[in-house]
Amino acid sequence: MEGQTSCLILALLCFLHLTSSSIGISSVPEENPAKEMIRVGLVFSMSSSLGKVVENCISMAHSDFYGAHPDYRTRLSLLVRDAKDDAVDAASAVVDLMENDEVHAILGPEWSSQAKFVIDLGAKARVPIISFSATSPSLSPMRSHYFVRTAYNDSSQVGALAAVVQAYGWREITLVYEDTDYGNGLVPYLVDAFQEVDAQIPYRSVIPPSAKDVDIVKELNKLLTMQTRVFLVHMTAAIGSRFFVLASNAKMMSEEFAWIVTDGLSSSLDPVSSNALNSMRGVLGVRPHLPPLESNRDFEKRWTKLRAEINSHNEIADLSLFGLWAYDTVTALALVGERAWDPALSRYLKPNTSRNNLNFSSMGISEMGPKLLEHILSINFQGLSGEFNLRDGELHPTAFEIFNVVGQTEKIIGYWTSGQGLSPELNSSTKVDYTASAINLKAPIWPGHTRKPPKGWVMPISGKKLKIGVPKKDGFSEFFKIEWDPHTGVPSYSGFVHDMFLARLRALPFAVPYQYVPFVNESRQSEGTYDDMLYKIKLQKFEAVVGDTTIVADRSTYVDFTLPYSESGVAMVVAIKDDERRNMWVFLKPLSWNLWLTTGLAFISTGLVVWLLEHRTNEEFRGRRSEQIGFLLWFSFSTLVFAHREKIANNLTRLVLIVWVFVVLILTQSYTANLASFLTVQRLRPKFVDVQDLITDRLFVGYQKDSFVKGLLVRQLKFNESRLIPYGSPEEYHEALSKGSDNGGVAAIFDELPYMKIFLTRYCNKYQMVGPTYKTDGFGFAFPLGSPLVSHFSRAILNVTQDKEKMDAIERKYFSSQSSCQDQDAAILSDNLSLSVDSFGGLFIITGVVSASSVLVYVASFFYSHWPCPSAIRPGDSSLRSKLSETANSFFREHGLIGFSEGNRSEVVPTSRCRSWEGSPDSDVELMARRPNEGQRPVLIIHV
Repeated sequence: MEGQTSCLILALLCFLHLTSSSIGISSVPEENPAKEMIRVGLVFSMSSSLGKVVENCISMAHSDFYGAHPDYRTRLSLLVRDAKDDAVDAASAVVDLMENDEVHAILGPEWSSQAKFVIDLGAKARVPIISFSATSPSLSPMRSHYFVRTAYNDSSQVGALAAVVQAYGWREITLVYEDTDYGNGLVPYLVDAFQEVDAQIPYRSVIPPSAKDVDIVKELNKLLTMQTRVFLVHMTAAIGSRFFVLASNAKMMSEEFAWIVTDGLSSSLDPVSSNALNSMRGVLGVRPHLPPLESNRDFEKRWTKLRAEINSHNEIADLSLFGLWAYDTVTALALVGERAWDPALSRYLKPNTSRNNLNFSSMGISEMGPKLLEHILSINFQGLSGEFNLRDGELHPTAFEIFNVVGQTEKIIGYWTSGQGLSPELNSSTKVDYTASAINLKAPIWPGHTRKPPKGWVMPISGKKLKIGVPKKDGFSEFFKIEWDPHTGVPSYSGFVHDMFLARLRALPFAVPYQYVPFVNESRQSEGTYDDMLYKIKLQKFEAVVGDTTIVADRSTYVDFTLPYSESGVAMVVAIKDDERRNMWVFLKPLSWNLWLTTGLAFISTGLVVWLLEHRTNEEFRGRRSEQIGFLLWFSFSTLVFAHREKIANNLTRLVLIVWVFVVLILTQSYTANLASFLTVQRLRPKFVDVQDLITDRLFVGYQKDSFVKGLLVRQLKFNESRLIPYGSPEEYHEALSKGSDNGGVAAIFDELPYMKIFLTRYCNKYQMVGPTYKTDGFGFAFPLGSPLVSHFSRAILNVTQDKEKMDAIERKYFSSQSSCQDQDAAILSDNLSLSVDSFGGLFIITGVVSASSVLVYVASFFYSHWPCPSAIRPGDSSLRSKLSETANSFFREHGLIGFSEGNRSEVVPTSRCRSWEGSPDSDVELMARRPNEGQRPVLIIHV
């Protein structure tokens, strides 16, 4: 509010000064006493080339409208004030029009800086300020209710500008703009738009309106020392014409340069001079698209005729979009005036105060202004510039043209809309997804008269070298090694990473001067961690980092990485136990405990099945119970060596044994092969295989100092930070693992795979890599965010890594042969390498199914042959349950529970199902006859 008050006081002081000064006043056109006159002020720089265009367009609009509507009761009375280019003059003119002429609307002023003063005056007097040339986004009709913009907001073009940048893959753009409200107002919108397409603005070149040629040349020379070669120019024609002439003289309109201009430097808005246009060859630009209407062509013909007549004695510029907006604005205001005019509201409401007070109370308030504002915001018609619809208090473009300056003309190479993006032709009926690709534009001619798009950057011509930070490593010098000459102190560099970087440099299509800067302190020791070194890029201490730097997500928030030139991942290395061949129980190792147990149960169950099937009919399977139990075990285990001699009488038994012998054969052969492997190959066992065991037992573990691995162990694997110990070389790794966690060492080392391979190459018979590998994205070179070097180095990395011969040569140079460790992995034995039940589950299922089926068939056959007949059942007890019970009793009796006996031998002989007893024909008896052997005592069992 204080800023607004100061503006009002300044305008008032200007008004007071104006009362004693002469002001150029004119009326266009003259008043018609037969009509109701609506007084409208026009505040513009009438002496400028644009002012002359606007004046003639307004005059033509006034004449055309009332010529087409002679019966209208109202007429616009335009009161013109020449504000020149000064904001104070504009404010003074507006105050004069409001105070002395009581205008109900103000057209203008020309510049956004002038409009800032005038808008507050309009709000005070309730007079609409209607501008067709103040396009700065800093002015908003949404914030200033009485400000109406019958033009496009400059910010509406930033989407088209960003799409052009995205289409050609440029990552950095230098902004060049004039230091005015017009120039500064667009900058925040450009920054946001470019960020959305991953483009950065490393430098802003601000040109004051009063800058002399020598000042502009000095700024151009400064731009030449930078690497960015894409420039976006946001200026008016007055200063932009000079700028491009001087840029051409500085050889900046040649190959490798890309220039983009906003609509302020297009011929549709503010035409530049022919000399300047000749200096802009190859420039790309955007401008609002005008629909090809018949009324436009007719107006252009009339304008060309009028311009020819006027230019015979007065210079006038070409027709511009500002002139069309001025024409449409007058047309709209004339329509609104006819609809809203009320003669009773034609005068201001004057307060009863003195004119000499230093306030605006004496100015009065327009009663007609709010009605005009309401109607003009709701009007909608087809004008010369397209659809005239003041949504949100301003016009909105439907499309932008992408043009290319070729010679003295602007050639359209494509279009941009917010819904479809870039397209070679404007077709609103076709629905397509948004795209921003160069293939959707016609091929432009670039500066230097070439059709090859500029890559957007070069190494600065000042000869400045790329400052590259490199690490100082105490161990693992195979990757990067720095040695200082003891006499001169000049460092020399070597290592796998260094050679890889040089190979990438040679693969680039351009030269990159560089300078290594060791990341060390005064004592030539490492100055910090790798994260600290990478953060120097963000602090602009380094322009790149070359080293064994791992690509991780946390680091990508402040640097950009190239594609990885080496794969990586974090793994665990532990010490190895003694040779398993020294173990007296090694013969048990080929089979797991569950397989031993399952095999033993299978032997016993198979013996039991064979005894059950053979016992009734085979004498070799009879005897005392202790003998039968021993025989049962002997028979089943004798099949291991196929030593069983007993004759088999039952076919079901033969089927069971065929399957079982096959199972035994597979088991014995597998056991023999695995045991032979245990006894002939050196077996090494890691002391730890599970990371969780290390965490649970609170054992000490190590990692490479200054690396990101510490963060991974703490945040991802949940190690206690107090149990972590940093080490710097393979020798330190070996010493720590040899001692162990209980003796001042560690139980395991966590590090990246490239370092682990070097460590295991030296100590492959003592340590082993175990557990999961925690994937990382590998080693990469680091650059600032948005650096164009990233894409070029990434392509170079692809070219080099695909050259297998070159890669092998670099690796052989620094990494010794690992043939001595090639068989280590094959020799590692962990508990899960023993054969388990899972390996033979199918065999056990088969033999189990066959054995169970044979037993079921046997039992079913017995029950069938020994089912009691009706005569053998007690009267009144013929239920199924009793029959089953009787048959079951028979089954157990015939399996040795009762029968002929002599000593400890017995034999059960089956008889027919039913037999009558001759001595008692009236009795139902069941006779179970026993056929005694010689010397046996007969026993007769009769159930009456």
